[in-house]
Amino acid sequence: MGLLVWALLGVIVLVIAFLFLSAIRIVQQYERGVIFVLGRLIGARGPGLFLVPPFISQMRTVDLRIVTHTVPPQEIISHDNVTLKVTAVLYFNVVDPVAAVVNVVNFKQATTLIGQTSLRNVLGQSDLDELLTERSKINHQLQVIIDEHTSRWGVKVTAVEVKDLELPISMQRAMAKQAEAEREKRAKVIHAQGELQASTQLARAAEVLGAEPAALQLRYLQTLTEIAIEKNSTIIFPLPMDLVKPLMQMTQHQGSVQVQELSNDSHREGVLT
Repeated sequence: MGLLVWALLGVIVLVIAFLFLSAIRIVQQYERGVIFVLGRLIGARGPGLFLVPPFISQMRTVDLRIVTHTVPPQEIISHDNVTLKVTAVLYFNVVDPVAAVVNVVNFKQATTLIGQTSLRNVLGQSDLDELLTERSKINHQLQVIIDEHTSRWGVKVTAVEVKDLELPISMQRAMAKQAEAEREKRAKVIHAQGELQASTQLARAAEVLGAEPAALQLRYLQTLTEIAIEKNSTIIFPLPMDLVKPLMQMTQHQGSVQVQELSNDSHREGVLT
């Protein structure tokens, strides 16, 4: 009889221990456990160790960390009728574990699908130039739209980033030609501005040199010194017309005098003969 009692007590202890161990739940610091007892919501527990009624309760563990999900490439048509493929990245996390379990079947899949739909809708209403230059504005607009839908599921969208825009080859060539033409235009404008500034400075320099004739001579000598450093065999040196004309007149005068002397000498010789 005593052995039967001890056996019965041992079974009871084992059952109690098993029930106690079955009631133990442990969740990590970044998790929460949503408890249902007989199908009724009790609430979210955690982190750490806690007890739940065994056999009649069910726990769903929800991760509160930020989830990074890449939206598959979406083929869209922009507002200016350009076909392109767009890839985006969603950053979201659960802020209400109860809503994430009760209000939606699979909050990760639902968030991804609403991200794909919103991506096509928003980018389809934008021009190609806007997609390329105003990326931050489009990202913020996508975040607001997606977050408005996911707030009912206890999910907070922290950021949306349009990662890649794949353009057709023909559009890439057209954009390259446009960029090349734009750069050529800028180069011509900059060159014209440089010519204008140079002409202005040259005009001022001419005024200064014209006011002091000796300064022009010094400039000639400085230029000749710079040329002589290169050890050139031939030097072409410009001279102003006001210096060349007197030299030419002097040379012509000396030539006429020599011609006159030669003619006189020939006349004297003819007379003597």
